[in-house]
Amino acid sequence: MLFNSIQFIYFFSIVLVLYYLSPFKWRWFVLLISSYYFYMSWNVNYVFLILFTTVISYYTAIKIESSKSHSIKKIYLTISIVVSLGVLFFYKYFNFFGTSLNSVFNSFNVEQQIPYLKVLLPVGISFYTFQTLSYSIDVYKGNMKTERHFGIYALYVSFFPQLVAGPIERSTRLLPQFRVEHKITLSNVIIGMKWVILGYFMKLVIADRLALYVDSVYNNVYQHSGSTFIVATFLFAFQIFGDFAGYSSIAIGIARIMGYKLMTNFKRPYFANSIGDFWHRWHISLSTWFRDYFYIPIGGSRVTKPRWYMNLFLTFLVSGLWHGASWTFIIWGALHGLYIMIENMLKLQVIGKTKVSFLERIIRIFIVFLLVDFAWIFFRANNLNEAFYIVRNIANISTDLFVDSKVFFYGLIGLIILFITDFIIEKNNDSILLNSNLNYKTAIYFSLLICVILMIGVFDGGQFIYFQF
Repeated sequence: MLFNSIQFIYFFSIVLVLYYLSPFKWRWFVLLISSYYFYMSWNVNYVFLILFTTVISYYTAIKIESSKSHSIKKIYLTISIVVSLGVLFFYKYFNFFGTSLNSVFNSFNVEQQIPYLKVLLPVGISFYTFQTLSYSIDVYKGNMKTERHFGIYALYVSFFPQLVAGPIERSTRLLPQFRVEHKITLSNVIIGMKWVILGYFMKLVIADRLALYVDSVYNNVYQHSGSTFIVATFLFAFQIFGDFAGYSSIAIGIARIMGYKLMTNFKRPYFANSIGDFWHRWHISLSTWFRDYFYIPIGGSRVTKPRWYMNLFLTFLVSGLWHGASWTFIIWGALHGLYIMIENMLKLQVIGKTKVSFLERIIRIFIVFLLVDFAWIFFRANNLNEAFYIVRNIANISTDLFVDSKVFFYGLIGLIILFITDFIIEKNNDSILLNSNLNYKTAIYFSLLICVILMIGVFDGGQFIYFQF
């Protein structure tokens, strides 16, 4: 069930009515059943997997908290981590590593072959796995008390607005909200609708419109030249931003209408003036997750400089692998790891918008975008061979861009409005989205977005890119 489908509009309308009509003590049940129904709409069998992960993390967390022995606590934490990552590895990475090892075996004329398993990747598994992992680790560190109400904990794992593509919420932030009675307020409705409208604009007008061109090039790379690769890669940068940030905005909005506050996942990443700044703005819930649960535990910056640079590189390398079981994603992560290493070596990292002059900031933004956009080639390419083909031929400029005039015109309008929108939000430090004021300027602004959505949005039910992760 896609956010950009009429089925979801009906679903959310019914859930909203049932939620506010139900007594507070039963609202968790309404949301839990709704979340499981939402998840089962993808595949009924998926529900057993998320239930299994939920039970294991719930039980081990209780044992961690109740155990007095530190070694016993560590054993149960290990069980939780191994089971959660084991399930993730089996469904997402087994075939990738098996195929890679088979290639190595073949190169040495070894007959041993690892079988290829015909299993479907459960939607959202990377997201809810990371939520259960952070919960177990927080309980182990004493940062979080266990949630003894199994239903409420299960709701934390499966909360439908952010279940299949984030934001990856922390238990310390989201779980307490299920214990508070939320009444319908005009303030929450206004703020929520702002996020929802912005999200649908980014998905239907930006992402799905640009995808018409990007997909035609990247799915037929051997029929194109450097000119089309440049245009397609440039547009993909905004397609994936519109797609993923659009999903996150809708998720934040529908949760806010029900009274729940999800973390902001994107903050105008293409306004970043360094790679470090980019990762403070892009997929914030994931980047902070890796910072807290991977980068810092392996030493962070509290080590020698060579080790620090290696920690940075490894963090981005693992982040690339998290995104997908393919060498293209690993290279994408490695490129960002290399960028961040060099940036820190040369002391070029600037985070924020007041530390450099206006001209320097523009130059930095341009350079950062070029570096990020080059890495997107590997992220979008269907396989490694096609990615390297694009890199080798991207300089072969021709005059034929294979541009559909309608796609180009509507896409250009969308990008201009996106730039203006992000500039306004950036200038006002998110206040236009976070306050409940609905003055005539704000009303005109969001009415314009609705009109643009209706006029040039692509209503074909296109799936969100991050569902595959």
